[in-house]
Amino acid sequence: MGSQVRHLLSSGDLSGEEISLLLDLASALKRQPQRVLEGRQLALLFEKPSLRTRVSFQVAMRHLGGETIYLAPQEVGLGEREAIKDVSRVLSRYVDIVAVRTWGQEIVEEYAQHSAIPVINALTNEEHPCQALADLLTVREKMGRLKGVSLAFIGDGNNVSSSLIVTAASLGMDVRMAAPQGYMPPEPILSEASARAAASGGSLTLVHDPAAAVRGAEVLYTDVWTSMGQEREAERRRIAFAGYQLNASLVALAAPGALVMHDLPAHRGEEITDDVMESPQAIIFDQAENRTWAQAAVVAFLLGAWQDIKS
Repeated sequence: MGSQVRHLLSSGDLSGEEISLLLDLASALKRQPQRVLEGRQLALLFEKPSLRTRVSFQVAMRHLGGETIYLAPQEVGLGEREAIKDVSRVLSRYVDIVAVRTWGQEIVEEYAQHSAIPVINALTNEEHPCQALADLLTVREKMGRLKGVSLAFIGDGNNVSSSLIVTAASLGMDVRMAAPQGYMPPEPILSEASARAAASGGSLTLVHDPAAAVRGAEVLYTDVWTSMGQEREAERRRIAFAGYQLNASLVALAAPGALVMHDLPAHRGEEITDDVMESPQAIIFDQAENRTWAQAAVVAFLLGAWQDIKS
């Protein structure tokens, strides 16, 4: 049903040119919010808790002139209370676009397969494409460019790092990833990021030594060691990631004034120390703010209203 409809399910769904376009649209909307989606409806279909994703989508849609309907886990029960394909078909009759925040990537992909309207991945266990767009919007604001900028991600090869390395590699960045053995992103993600880096003039470097990744880097990024649904692995992960804390000693190896990033929520004292998180180099809350504008750009783009946005 949804074969002619454009979705954003994975960071790999966007070309480098489209990523650049979305960042330009986000910047334009941040400078001057524009009501290009008057009368349009966004449904937020969430099976996981959320602070930033829910609020930023709601605020984004309000800036665009549209409205938002929030559906909590107990109201839908994807695949349990009701079949995924039935929920997808029903919401296609009510709203114009859906953002799905769920567990497995296969859930959002099945949902999109039966959807007559655009579907946005608002986070799965495997990917977080909207976060990556907000992240690179923030780096571009601070540095004035992305191509050639060195970015080191220190920590787990989770959904955030997977989307980040694919998106950053698409734009010619020098991407570095440090993770313990067995905690790198999945092979298909690494292959995609490597191919995109080769095509864009960027690079992808994978190491197990955090110091090697950080040395001389202009941007440092970390995330929680234990994601939602992995709570039983928390102690094992704390041991595995013991040397991967983003602290003052590690930051000192980076380029002078290197930016510090975290997608939040943060476990202060685990993956990042309080002093680093509160340092002048940290742009963490700028990232959070830019979720609104990156997602506004995505919604307008998928609904075909992006050409109405004035730069």
